[in-house]
Amino acid sequence: MILPGVRAGDRVVRQLTAAFGLLITLLLLVGAGSLATARMVDGLQSKIITQVQPVNRDNIRVRDQATAMHRAVRTYLLTGDRAALGVYGQMHDESFTTLAAARRIATGTAQRNLETQERQLREYTEIADQQAQATPGTADARRLTAEAARRFTAFDATSKQLEAQLNAEIRRLERQAQTFLDGGTVAIGVLLTLGGALALFAAVHTTRALTRPLQTTVQTLGRLASGEHSARAREEGPQEIKAVARSVNELADESDRLRGIEQERARLAELARVVGFRIREHLDLEQVLDAACAGIGEALEADHAFVFLTEEDSPHVGVARAWNTDRGLLPPQEEPIPSVPIEVVRDHYRRGTAWCLNDLPTALAEGAALPGAPGPYGKSGPPPKARAALRRLELVSALVVPVGVGEQPLGAVFLGRTRPDRPWRPVEIDIAESMAAGVGPSLHTARLYKKETHLVQELRALDQAKSDFLSTVSHELRTPLTSIVGYVELLTDDDTAALTPQQRRMLEVVDRNAHRLRALIEDLLTLSRIEAGTFRSARAQIDLCRLLVSAADAIRPSAEAASITVETSCPSRPVILEADSDQLDQVLMNLLSNAVKFTPRGGKIAVRAEVRGDEVILSVSDTGIGIPAAERDRLFQRFFRASNATEAAIPGTGLGLTIVGTIVANHGGVMEVQSEEGRGTTFIARLPVTASGAASPP
Repeated sequence: MILPGVRAGDRVVRQLTAAFGLLITLLLLVGAGSLATARMVDGLQSKIITQVQPVNRDNIRVRDQATAMHRAVRTYLLTGDRAALGVYGQMHDESFTTLAAARRIATGTAQRNLETQERQLREYTEIADQQAQATPGTADARRLTAEAARRFTAFDATSKQLEAQLNAEIRRLERQAQTFLDGGTVAIGVLLTLGGALALFAAVHTTRALTRPLQTTVQTLGRLASGEHSARAREEGPQEIKAVARSVNELADESDRLRGIEQERARLAELARVVGFRIREHLDLEQVLDAACAGIGEALEADHAFVFLTEEDSPHVGVARAWNTDRGLLPPQEEPIPSVPIEVVRDHYRRGTAWCLNDLPTALAEGAALPGAPGPYGKSGPPPKARAALRRLELVSALVVPVGVGEQPLGAVFLGRTRPDRPWRPVEIDIAESMAAGVGPSLHTARLYKKETHLVQELRALDQAKSDFLSTVSHELRTPLTSIVGYVELLTDDDTAALTPQQRRMLEVVDRNAHRLRALIEDLLTLSRIEAGTFRSARAQIDLCRLLVSAADAIRPSAEAASITVETSCPSRPVILEADSDQLDQVLMNLLSNAVKFTPRGGKIAVRAEVRGDEVILSVSDTGIGIPAAERDRLFQRFFRASNATEAAIPGTGLGLTIVGTIVANHGGVMEVQSEEGRGTTFIARLPVTASGAASPP
């Protein structure tokens, strides 16, 4: 039916106009929805990658560093090894640096949690610093340990709470992104359905010339909605339909662009992770520089890459490593770019952001300042020598990222490209900053390792010089001492001359002290051979019981002079060992002489040997002054003497037990100590026996 006064053509035009208007609206909604969904998803993913995940990584790293701190202090208090305090000092600085890095990008609850962590960590380090100054094993050390454990537990709980919150936030953002994608897909599907219905309606009321392009556009939209991202509409038919096709194609192009950016970000992030692993796996400074320069240059597809590195007390920062796509790492003697003033690097590091210029030839040709460059380069530009070097490299675009640790600038990473069609994109700048952030700590660690290695070498040289000195002095003392002992024997010989009782007592004192000095010299020579690695055992089959009885008989006169009883206990059958008889005799004499020395008058010494399975248990027990519990682990260290022995002014060098421990170890055995201060000590040597010579227990 045709309404009066309205022509059929006008009605079709109005229907087409209305239908096409509605269709275009639906298409625009589809495009806008797709674009909005893509942008929202990109925003959520960007937040995860650039904010939540870095904060979570730094939070875990801080907890690991604090745990290493806590473990190092406890190791020191348990073992007394002050080398552990070096780890504590390093982790102390790095933990607060990592916290600061996390706080710079954290927001909201995470920021408040990190502030709480920093407060708790400072409270813990206050106690930990006191622990590092405390004496291991003291009541004060135990009190500090308990307080430090409580404070560390509070910090650890806060850190784990933040980790759980951040993981929940990541899952929430991922679910939200998925919800947007699902909702967008559903909405696009609904809108496409409506558009298809409208197109069908319009097709009934239009000519085939109009229907064909509309159907093509609808089919294109369907293919796009189904995931065929390469689909594009043909721009044909009336202008209005062509406009719709162009809009669909533009929206599809925009979706492809956003998708490409996200894929590129993911690809570069994976490359950054790989490069970071390569850098961190090295401790040598040269290897760290090689990995950083080549890795970052290759990952970001630069044509040239340079690592500038500060030198101690130097006003300039020079190129420490250079790389290009054609030759790889360049020889150290080549300097493609001259050094820069230290104030440029400091100003750049204080800014904390990368500097990028994608039209470098224009700035260099004008001879003016470099726009936004740090330090004086931003005002007067680089010096002529630097400008000439940049022109010689034919660089078109430059990207410079500062490198440092904490508040200390260490240098910068310079990346350049020679192709005008490859400017530095924002996603590449972000990844470059991420990779450079990991270079600073690695360089700092490598420098510390280099200094530590040099110090260890110096200490080893000093220790070797000390050992050589002891060996030389000991050898030089032997000859005059032998002469002294010989002349004392001649003087005490009845055939030489008659001596008064006072003279004889004086010579006995000289002889006794000469023999003590000879024993000391022999101990020093033995220690020198141990340190030089020339201490060897000449093994043969020996009867340990016979050796034990002989040593007990040798020590019995001095023991009886001090009113000390010496008891021996051995199996009825011989105990045959593959051992060095002289060295085991030295072990017995050292242990027995110590027992006599540290046992009060009226005490008792027991020396025993027994077979247990495939080993011999040799023990020397006394009822002497004992050893403080906190000092037992250090007994076999050279020159160490127990505090109660020092306080009682009992003479000794602290070498005997070192030699005993070495001899027992050379025989495949182990030493054990059982002692109670004031009630005596038992030294136990566990030595392997030969299968054929093992004695049966009595």
